[in-house]
Amino acid sequence: MKRIILAAAAVAFATAAWAAPNTMTVPMGTSKILADAKDMTLYTFDKDTKGAAASACTATCPATWLAFVPAATDKADTDWTIINGLDKDGKTVVKQWAYKGQPLYYNVKDMKAGDTLGDGVGGVWHVVKM
Repeated sequence: MKRIILAAAAVAFATAAWAAPNTMTVPMGTSKILADAKDMTLYTFDKDTKGAAASACTATCPATWLAFVPAATDKADTDWTIINGLDKDGKTVVKQWAYKGQPLYYNVKDMKAGDTLGDGVGGVWHVVKM
């Protein structure tokens, strides 16, 4: 499994702790998708503007689509940038990873590694294919 080198993010949701991104093989295919180090799927949102300084996931959106939060010591590079997102309360500003200008999110319905329940939701949420 190809690992993308970033310091681990220690953001808790339920009983899972999010970690640095990597790629994984989709269970029912040969495509690779972007996931964290625990193989939790990462998503993009079509309403986000590529390269924007902030996420378009606002109001009630962050309660379902959690920002992929970097650790305080993580640093951006060419493909990986840090933008402003919102915590699950929809009000508190948090830092959020963006990959190639697209903010990254978790879906709260994904409960185990490899779940992709958020792919295609509303026609605007997508796994990141590598």
